[in-house]
Amino acid sequence: MKKIKISAVSYLNTYPFLYGILQDKVLMSQIELTTDYPALCAEKLKNNIVDIGLVPIAILPQLADYQIISDYCIGAYQNVQSVMLFSNVQLKEINSIYLDYQSMTSVNLTKILAKFYWKIEPEWITGINGFEYQIKGNNAGVIIGDRALNLIKKYKFSYDLAKHWFEFTELPFVFAVWTTNKKLPSDFVNLFNKALENGINNIPKTLDYFRNSLSKINYDAYEYLNRNIDYHLDNQKVKAIETYLSYLSKI
Repeated sequence: MKKIKISAVSYLNTYPFLYGILQDKVLMSQIELTTDYPALCAEKLKNNIVDIGLVPIAILPQLADYQIISDYCIGAYQNVQSVMLFSNVQLKEINSIYLDYQSMTSVNLTKILAKFYWKIEPEWITGINGFEYQIKGNNAGVIIGDRALNLIKKYKFSYDLAKHWFEFTELPFVFAVWTTNKKLPSDFVNLFNKALENGINNIPKTLDYFRNSLSKINYDAYEYLNRNIDYHLDNQKVKAIETYLSYLSKI
């Protein structure tokens, strides 16, 4: 049987999913699993390099035919702590913003908030590897993932994008969803979802499994996975996706 190719995000917030997948021997016998940063997950799914991707929601309008195949996602109610706008000045004083190349969803979320909520018009600069070190003066930067967790105390001002989205819309935010652009067997989808559920229900075991990787993250991983990330794709999060995509079409 041809194996199903899956691209998952490589950040800490995906570790519970990865743990659940890796612990399921039946599932692992049916798949080829790779880990990538979010934008690359999206590109792989869009270009049919993989069959399933944990993709940023900004890519969804670019997929000709897609299906969200899981009741689980990478989401947050209010503070997420790993999707941040960092600056040494207040919002109204920001002249330009470096945009993280690793996720278009977070980049576009920043643009939505800037236009419709913050009412600012900064210059947008596409960030390249190492752009985090160019944030100074009236320049700000959007940084996501584990790098953001490690930089929370580095800058004078830290604007949590999920929190500001909640203040703007009174909705949670969804950063990534498990998506396919192919018809997959229902038995496989059920098996896949059970593995994801097992992972999020066993966060302490997840952290023990990935303990070597956690040494690179200067943040309380247990607090982050239990308090900042919300994995359930409930009705409020579905509404949040629809709301985000509506605003996305206006920028």
